[in-house]
Order: sequence, then structure tokens, then C-alpha cells
Amino acid sequence: MPIYSLFLIALALALDAFGVALSIGINKGIKFKNKLYFSMSFGFFQFLFSFIGAYAGVLFNRYIFTLPNIIGGSIMTLVGVFMLKEGMDEKEENILLERKMYFILGMSVSVDAAVVGFTTFNTIINNLTLTLNTIFIGIVSFIMSGVAFLISRYLRKIKIVAKYADYVGGIILMLFGLKIIFL
Repeated sequence: MPIYSLFLIALALALDAFGVALSIGINKGIKFKNKLYFSMSFGFFQFLFSFIGAYAGVLFNRYIFTLPNIIGGSIMTLVGVFMLKEGMDEKEENILLERKMYFILGMSVSVDAAVVGFTTFNTIINNLTLTLNTIFIGIVSFIMSGVAFLISRYLRKIKIVAKYADYVGGIILMLFGLKIIFL
């Protein structure tokens, strides 16, 4: 597979992680360590899911197209609902700071990587090529998430964005979740 094709696939897969990272990053309670963990989670699960998807692609190719989208989109939509609820509650704790969220969001933005693995990488016979291609996808996702967190740092300075960060982030996550389910 030419590098430009692989880069476009990696970039397309990273866009969900980019949007989620942007919506998480505008939240004041998220520290650099949390952003790093989210970025690492997004990159790792993009790699892992595309890698596993490639190996399982031949077996599940005809059944897997809709189920992962429904699962990943539903999870992301639920996280968005929780963020909206959290924005309405005047609590000190932040749901995004719970460790399980690194895994939940990391997996939910990476389900489409499994589909790409099923459909695109299932013909790669050489294990080294497969490993390098899927690592590349993880690295691009990690970098795109980091860029989104950098952008969100500036968006947070806009008073109206900072005031309604949980609402904005929750709505963005819900929209991404619905997009994954229906488009």
C-alpha cells in the first residue's frame, strides 16, 4: 500500500479522536497528564483495533460492518450524555478524570479502525508490513489528538466556551456518536 494511501486512512481514522480530544480539552479540569493519557489511549487502540481487525477480517467481513458502528457510537453518545449531565450538576469531580474513561473513549473512537483492518489490511500477508502500517495509524492518531488538545487550550480562553465546556463537549461527543451509528 502506498504511503500516501496509508496516511489518508490514518488521518481519516484519527479525525474521531481529534474531535473527541478537542471536546475533552476545553474542560478546565483536564491536566497535561490526562491529555497525554487520552492521546496514548487513542493512538494505542487505533493501532490495536486495526491490527486485530486485519487478522479477523477474513472471518467476520460480512457481519462486522454495522455492529461496531452501533457499539462505538452508542458508547460515545452515552459519554456525551454523561458530560451534559455533569455540566448541569455543580460537582467538583469530573467524569473525564476517571481512569476507565481512557479505555472507554479510546476504544469507542477506534472501532472504525477495526473495520478498516477487516476490509483493507486483511490481505496483507507480511506480518512486519501489517505491524508497521497499524503502528503508523496509532502514531497519526496520537499526534492528531495532541494537536486537538493544543487547539482546545486556546478555545478554553474564550469565556463562553469555558463557561459551557461540558455542554459543548457533551454535545460534540453525542454528535460524533450519532455520526458513527448512522453514517
